[in-house]
Amino acid sequence: MKYRYVAIEREYGSGGTEIGRRITELGEIPNYGIEILQQVSEKLNIDIDRIEQYEERATNSFLYSIYLMGKMREGAEGQLSNEGQIYLEEQKVIQKLAAQGPAVFVGRCAANALADRRDVLKVFIRADKELRRKRAVENYGINPNEVELVVHKFDRKRSNYYATNTGKNWRDLSNYHLILDSGKLGIERCAGLILDTMKE
Repeated sequence: MKYRYVAIEREYGSGGTEIGRRITELGEIPNYGIEILQQVSEKLNIDIDRIEQYEERATNSFLYSIYLMGKMREGAEGQLSNEGQIYLEEQKVIQKLAAQGPAVFVGRCAANALADRRDVLKVFIRADKELRRKRAVENYGINPNEVELVVHKFDRKRSNYYATNTGKNWRDLSNYHLILDSGKLGIERCAGLILDTMKE
């Protein structure tokens, strides 16, 4: 395989998590998303809900990003904020899981955790807003009257989290090898294209 790992970033409601699961079913490759949070929760003895609250505090501040990355390089973990410590622990979990063999990682800035590897396929999943709103209502049970706000909130949260912890723009397509429109291609085709690219 040219690529042993897939790191997926995705717009809310685009089906990125489902695509990750389908890759696992088709390619028999382990898939990690919520499992990363579960391991961090156990290690730090913090509820997953609390971890997600910390993640929502990501500020998209360039200065904070520089500070965070500097502290991580220095190994000064004790001086990091709760948010910084959680992010660092997530990165460690991703690296530990990657050491076990090929894997699909959904979210959590996985490509950043594996930045030293050349065999990571970086993927961004998108779809038009109408489809994402429909998926949020039908698949996630979001109230139709609130769906616009929810889609915007989660996209902003993911964008801020990515920017805060990597210093990069989440929507900058130069960060990715593959950008797939799940609305146009469908879940199955997106998963197949990712697997085909891994095997090239």
